[in-house]
Amino acid sequence: MARLVLLGLLAGLFFSTTFVLNELMASQNGHWFWSASGRYIFMWFILSALIALKDGVKTLVGLVALFTDHWKFWCVAGGIGFGGFYAFLCFGADHAPGWIIAATFQFTAVASLIVLAVFGERLSKRIIGTSLLIFTGVLITNLGEGLHHATGSTSSLLLMGALPAFVAGFCFPVGNQLVWYSTAKPTHHNALTQAIPHITSPLMRSALNKVWLLTTGSLPLWLVLGLFIQPDFPSTSQVFNTFLVALFAGVIATSIFLFARSKATTSAQIAAIDATQASEVLFAVLGGMALLGTSAPSLISMIGVLMVVVGLFGFAKIQA
Repeated sequence: MARLVLLGLLAGLFFSTTFVLNELMASQNGHWFWSASGRYIFMWFILSALIALKDGVKTLVGLVALFTDHWKFWCVAGGIGFGGFYAFLCFGADHAPGWIIAATFQFTAVASLIVLAVFGERLSKRIIGTSLLIFTGVLITNLGEGLHHATGSTSSLLLMGALPAFVAGFCFPVGNQLVWYSTAKPTHHNALTQAIPHITSPLMRSALNKVWLLTTGSLPLWLVLGLFIQPDFPSTSQVFNTFLVALFAGVIATSIFLFARSKATTSAQIAAIDATQASEVLFAVLGGMALLGTSAPSLISMIGVLMVVVGLFGFAKIQA
């Protein structure tokens, strides 16, 4: 259990680059659509090259066939878990500081529990209590630091910035849980789990392959959004920063995260891994201070971060 939590924390470190670089791109008037879609377009090319070099072109051809066989499933899982998640996150970054987006998104720790419950899983009271401790810490951190540095009206900040990040917190675990159920036998059956195809291909053993399939499944969403929004073309700086997000957060972080999730054998372990992503708040603060010159967290925010850390250690010990 402790090893899975450590892997989750490492993924959180790489995921945090999203919030720092998105804030940078938003401050340079880059459109949120390119920040979002560019990440997954770059990811698709990077992943395709890595898979072809690592496992051979035959593996890539096999993934194309696997995607074709279950294209509806991958478009739903990728469209929600990758597309919806990041579209909402980047939209929010245009209307609120990255610190607020990072803090609010950590509701995914609790959202993961809600998603698991919807899929019919049962969680112990200790798991629920620890998740609520993390969420409370996130709230205190958000109120103590995010709103303190906010500009403009509070209502606009919450509706256009925090609310999209809140929705993104649900999209991410939904997509991940769909993938988990496609390869693992659910402990409880309901209409949702029965509608998910059971994919037995050995290609699903690789976290990198799963990320490629989810990324491919998100591409139709970006095409539809692009035709609907029709944004101006991005600057060279935005393209480069989007590439960095694709590499660090899209490929490295997501692969580590899905690998950790694939090793989970119980719903409690899944919830624990998902909750480690609350560490992105701390990493985002440190990254913002180092790269963007943001101010140090307030005392209230430090209390919130401490609660998050305590919650993470609690998860590690529950089934150690």
